[in-house]
Amino acid sequence: AAQSRPDVLITVDNGIASVEGVAHARRLGIATLITDHHLPGAELPDAACIVNPNQADCAFPSKALAGVGVMFYVMLALRAELRRRGALEEQPNLGSLTDLVALGTIADVVPLDANNRNLVAQGLKRLRAGYGKPGIVQLLRAAGRAPGEASSFDLGFVAGPRLNAAGRLADMSLGIECLVTDDEARAANCAQELDRLNRERRKIEAAMLEQALDEVKKLAEEDRSTFFVPGWHEGVVGILASRLKDRLHRPVVCFARSAAGGLLKGSGRSLPGLHLRDCLDLVAKRAPGLIQRFGGHAQAAGLTIAEADYERFCAVFERTLEQLLPAEARLHTVETDGALEAAHCTLEVARLIEAQIWGQGFPQPLFCDTFAVESQRVVGERHLKLQLIKDGRRFEAMRFGALDPVADRVRAAYRLSVNEFNGLKNVQLNVEHIE
Repeated sequence: AAQSRPDVLITVDNGIASVEGVAHARRLGIATLITDHHLPGAELPDAACIVNPNQADCAFPSKALAGVGVMFYVMLALRAELRRRGALEEQPNLGSLTDLVALGTIADVVPLDANNRNLVAQGLKRLRAGYGKPGIVQLLRAAGRAPGEASSFDLGFVAGPRLNAAGRLADMSLGIECLVTDDEARAANCAQELDRLNRERRKIEAAMLEQALDEVKKLAEEDRSTFFVPGWHEGVVGILASRLKDRLHRPVVCFARSAAGGLLKGSGRSLPGLHLRDCLDLVAKRAPGLIQRFGGHAQAAGLTIAEADYERFCAVFERTLEQLLPAEARLHTVETDGALEAAHCTLEVARLIEAQIWGQGFPQPLFCDTFAVESQRVVGERHLKLQLIKDGRRFEAMRFGALDPVADRVRAAYRLSVNEFNGLKNVQLNVEHIE
């Protein structure tokens, strides 16, 4: 930034912990505007202005805004001020950006409070009406999804991972270009390349997950929460931590070697009941100098340590985790909405559910019933396709990311979904838990 000699440096979704960076910018004569949603530390940067709903003195009622939401409100405030001064020759239509705001809100997995649900709803409305950004539209098409029927699932599990794949494996500028271009052909080319990178990311992730689970088997007597294998890819450890957290039902931090050399970059995911950033803060206070940098939220955080300090970090982190993790958080409890009457297990109801706004803190209904298993087979090398029977009626079901065969009779927690194949749509049960 200093080489471009800007008057103002504006951050988006970061900067609240950049005390040294902002101080250096000030020495260079560059003013800094920080827009961020991450939790502030004990010391704030000496910026010209900080916009962060999680500052102690901020009266903004929605504390769950994603970084994109914070910047959207800054732009709304800027437009209002320019209008007041009579400085606008044309009135910018910020509503045209709501599909981007919706994508960022869902993909950043922030809680869907009322404000965030409104933002996502407006973005999806724009996509479904055919006014979405070419990049988002082409990302959905590359994955075989219909933009006119876009859902929060499409934003979080279709468009989001493909955009992230660029930053994880290559250059994030490809993802940025995909989102900002108005050229349909260029957007389609970017989306195809992002789709290819996402397939490559999945292969790397699958190999890393297998390595990590092998480590778990070797240490069956330990409740281990930290993992590091020298060959792991720095850009995929966050996804790996999330997968392991779900498999092991405990907070997990995964590390990979940093390109800087001599350092490990870690990414952690937590369970409800343990604030991961606060846990890392306590580790840093108990062992000064052990963690070089860290930041994040209650459920996700990142950090940097020296590779030589890995074993020491593991010991301090595991002890701290043991003290902070409540007993009730250690129980693997699946909360459901109960049984679903057969009369409601229809394509119409599945469509109705999928059209709503679901996400972090506002999950899609999870039903629970007992089924007879008529048949089961592996599809796509990674998933289990099931034929289930309840009260004489057959149901198509999928158990994604699971290959272990199931018993002839199961109690399953599942969500209703719409499955489309060769242009035909039918109701499908997506099984998430089985006992």
